[in-house]
Amino acid sequence: MPQFTQDTVIKQGSSASDELLCEAAGLRWLAAAEDAGGIRIARVHEASRERLVEERIATGAPSRAAARRIGAALAHLHAAGASWWGCPPDGCPPSATGIGRAGTPYAPRGAASSWGAFFAEYRMMYYVRMLRDDGTFGPREAALLERVASRVAAGDFDAEQPALVRASGATCARLHGDLWAGNVLYLADANAPTGGALIDPMAYGGHAETDLAMLQLFGYPYLEDVLAGYDETSPLAPGWRERVGLHQLAPLLLHCVLFGSGYVPETLDTARQYR
Repeated sequence: MPQFTQDTVIKQGSSASDELLCEAAGLRWLAAAEDAGGIRIARVHEASRERLVEERIATGAPSRAAARRIGAALAHLHAAGASWWGCPPDGCPPSATGIGRAGTPYAPRGAASSWGAFFAEYRMMYYVRMLRDDGTFGPREAALLERVASRVAAGDFDAEQPALVRASGATCARLHGDLWAGNVLYLADANAPTGGALIDPMAYGGHAETDLAMLQLFGYPYLEDVLAGYDETSPLAPGWRERVGLHQLAPLLLHCVLFGSGYVPETLDTARQYR
């Protein structure tokens, strides 16, 4: 568990793992978008394999106005772009192949030519194989997810990035990668330009809709205002709301891996929408 001081958050790691170095690289990579209007990111004070010291963000009460600024700032963060589907953040050690407790993989350059090809193999099927092998998924469950993954890989659900990402010339958005409510903080300064700040990334290059879908999975204060602020700043592709569940399959499958069968019913119900 992290340790807290008044101004810092301290995380302990292992000398055999690149996880903290990748997290620090992700924080710096995301922070590089701040000058272009991207959302505030917790600062890295110290990073090694064994120890990550980062800024502790002062938090405040949610508000509709701040939520809209968060949405707009997320849009500018995504528009900073990424080099390829599934790329690690700049500065991540070359030896790193993934991040997080499940080793969620990065993709080598050129491994996936489209969002669907990346998401099917490096998110959906990566977790499905783990769940099948450990017995959490039986043949029926695995077959359902494999069917959906095959449609995703074939491009059946590929969609344009939001407008600002397209205008930047980037194919891939710069993603936080673990954008649930606990990692999107309302700032103590109610008038802060970006409204909020981000912590604890699993950053990579992907589709902007994936971050937004993750934020919708477990709820967030003034969520609709965040989405409205985003869409006003960087209009989303038609049909984006119908694709939310599809993008949520990655975190749902990951939760099955990490926390067991309690998440299986929701995961299967979501998958059936896209079979």
